[in-house]
Amino acid sequence: ESFAWSPDSKSLVYVSRKKTGKDYAESTNSDLFLYNIGDAGTRNLTEGMMGYDTNPAFSKDGRYLAWLSMERDGYEADKNRLMVMDMNTGVKTDMTADWDYTIDNFAWRPDGKVIYFNAYHSGVAPVFAMDFKTHRVTELAREQADYTGLVPVGNNTVITRRHSMIAPNDIYRLDISKKGTAVTRLTAINEDIMNQLTLPVVKACMVPTTDGKEMLTWMVYPPKFDAAGKYPAILYCQGGPQSAVSQFWSARWNFCLMASNGYIMVAPNRRGVPGFGTEWEEQISKDYPGQNMRDYLSGIDWAMDNEPAIDRKHVGCTGASYGGFSTYWLAGNHNHRFAAFFAHAGIFNTEAQYLETEEMWFANWDMGGAFWDKDNKAAQRTFANSPHRFVDKWDTPIFVSHGEYDFRILASQGMQAFNAAKLRGIPAEMVIFPDECHWILKPQNAVLWQRLYFRWFGRWLKDQK
Repeated sequence: ESFAWSPDSKSLVYVSRKKTGKDYAESTNSDLFLYNIGDAGTRNLTEGMMGYDTNPAFSKDGRYLAWLSMERDGYEADKNRLMVMDMNTGVKTDMTADWDYTIDNFAWRPDGKVIYFNAYHSGVAPVFAMDFKTHRVTELAREQADYTGLVPVGNNTVITRRHSMIAPNDIYRLDISKKGTAVTRLTAINEDIMNQLTLPVVKACMVPTTDGKEMLTWMVYPPKFDAAGKYPAILYCQGGPQSAVSQFWSARWNFCLMASNGYIMVAPNRRGVPGFGTEWEEQISKDYPGQNMRDYLSGIDWAMDNEPAIDRKHVGCTGASYGGFSTYWLAGNHNHRFAAFFAHAGIFNTEAQYLETEEMWFANWDMGGAFWDKDNKAAQRTFANSPHRFVDKWDTPIFVSHGEYDFRILASQGMQAFNAAKLRGIPAEMVIFPDECHWILKPQNAVLWQRLYFRWFGRWLKDQK
């Protein structure tokens, strides 16, 4: 789905990972191929570049081709560099060699002198501009919100989308001048609905970690929050694991909806998420049971110690994918912090996961390798700390959710967790969606999922008071 026509329409550049069998399962090495319409010839433009190469885009004059490139084969969350090739000389340049963040998407300014891009940065997704000659990066627009998608209109205007934890997407115009950027809202698609609602309040808090750093943690408070009252809270564990805990708006993991049901949401930007530099993001690889789990506990402990309105006896924990792994792992390592868990599409047994997933490159890189490689210390640490090895410490009600078409993390992972809880005599429920994959995408299923989610947490965090 990733391709670009040359401005003269004589060729196109497309992305493909031309591998089969075991190689396809273990490698992330996609390449850019230039297809010539006239002679039907194909040329690999990125041969020898071993990671993901994606999202090609020509400058308006066709002289340059830009794309996103990851350096290392097998690492799907490597830094997304902005690369540019001079189509006349074939010279490639890393435009972000001195910029320590991963780029999400980009667009050429029509005159070719500037490349606009989005990148997660300190918990949000601003709009940036890079000078083509100097590679200097300038921030054009930053708010407690995420900007996504960029369509330059002339050399001083960009059309984009913006959303936040309390507002769905609308379209905005950025008018750029030497004095700054003027931001104008162009659409109000959901205004009639949003005007009927009293919305939560979102606060950014800096939380000290166990290794002497600070971690941005989002606190989302219920509408009409009463500081003198008591509220149940839920720790949110992010998936990915290298996915941003930014100002996202989702049909399912929606903090506005969750807080509006009476919960204080606590969402830490723990180790492994983008937006805080390469070192912060890469620390999580081969360290699943390590610092990022301590970050989660630091986040919820800080919230309980610094927000008197949190009812410490009624705190839940939830997440999906790697967030589901985190939920299962914390279920055996939480020392009575939590009163209920809800895990969706999570890894429960890492040994089984290693042989089940369709993304072998992911298991090899992030887990460290195969569990039978006894000399591989990183892999052995991963598998020795699999969530299923701590089931003997499970003592807290848990809900398991999964899709039966999930080939990233098979539904059997959730079934194992559910059976373990039942055999331990722990209150547990499970829903398996027979027509869903790693995500719950069908609207009616999403409605059902929300009802089950709030029914479960309502039972253990509200009704048990």
